[in-house]
Amino acid sequence: MAAPVSSVGKPSAERPPFSSTSFQKKTRSKLISIPGTRPSVQNGQLLVSTGVTSLDYLLGGGLAVGTVLLIEEDRFDSYSRMILKYFLAEGVVCRHELFVASAQDNPDDILQELPAPILDDVAIHKPVEQPRLSCEPQDNLDAMKIAWRYQNLPKVQSALASSSRFGHYYDVSKTMEPEIRQAAKCHRFYLPEHPTQSSTTHSRMIESYSALLKSLQEVIHREGFDLSTPMSMSRNILRVGLHSLGSALWNDDLSCHDDPMHSHALTTFLYGLRALLRSSLSVAVVTVPSHLIQDQALMGNITRLCDNAIALESFKGSERETNPLYKDYHGLLHVRQVPHLNCLASQLPDHKDLAFKLKRKQFSIERLHLPPDLSETVSRVSRGELAGAAAVASACGSGTSGNKHLDF
Repeated sequence: MAAPVSSVGKPSAERPPFSSTSFQKKTRSKLISIPGTRPSVQNGQLLVSTGVTSLDYLLGGGLAVGTVLLIEEDRFDSYSRMILKYFLAEGVVCRHELFVASAQDNPDDILQELPAPILDDVAIHKPVEQPRLSCEPQDNLDAMKIAWRYQNLPKVQSALASSSRFGHYYDVSKTMEPEIRQAAKCHRFYLPEHPTQSSTTHSRMIESYSALLKSLQEVIHREGFDLSTPMSMSRNILRVGLHSLGSALWNDDLSCHDDPMHSHALTTFLYGLRALLRSSLSVAVVTVPSHLIQDQALMGNITRLCDNAIALESFKGSERETNPLYKDYHGLLHVRQVPHLNCLASQLPDHKDLAFKLKRKQFSIERLHLPPDLSETVSRVSRGELAGAAAVASACGSGTSGNKHLDF
């Protein structure tokens, strides 16, 4: 039996009005527009450039705001220091504010070594070459250099680069002009200028790290980088560069003893640093001399307290420096950790064998491709193996009838 309809004969004015619903169309939240940043296409996180285009590609498009990038220093602290200067130089060009902390060199000396930006780095379109006839002798020579079954395979792209341009390019052979460098606002923390006193209370963090964290916190709250600041104010990014944490110059015995007294000082500092950056428009790059830390379990804890972690292994002073297999590179790069931000699974690099090299004007990270054939090395090894095999054969077959094959 159908339900009675009571409103059939009533005029439209007497009908009850439609009740308003709480349904609202879901719209994308308005992103903060800050110069030198862009949202990630993967998780919507705000990104900044590290200054190295290939490193941005490895990190998923850039360095997320509110995260920490850990760089395990090479033995001579040359290439890790260079990446730190790239990071700071990108902040100067993008008019971001800087916070530089060091215990060895004065932050002013680090800023004076920043590479010069290539401001007119517009891509130059090369003229398209006219296709040549296949009967030319050069084509025949190129075709003979590779086996016929590999000719139609695509060429391997060793350079790491994305389709969209992000960041700037820099010339490491020149230093940044003082006019450009002084235009950026920089906050400095030089440990010898901040005398620390021995604390009577038991604390897991040593005084040098405590003073550094307190100074950074004051800058974030005073300059308005805290997310609690009203949105009406103009927002900017604070780039934090911390050089060689964990060394003895920071009064930390982590790299001096197998069983250090302050084994949890650096991890406690990183825990506080990560919490401070999560609630502010800040991003940090931290370098650590991991080759001096003997406790690998403790080094693993340091890595896990950071969002991104890479390690630089330089060929300088090692056997690989004179090895012809690595003649085109200056070291290896290892990706220790990638961030998990607003997603269940992070995007891993598509290639794990990575190497870096310093050209005359540029630092770049590429996929490691060893040459297929080294004529000098292969011929030398082959001659040695043949000579050794001939000696063994002559010794084993000395009592035989003179046949070159062994008689069993």
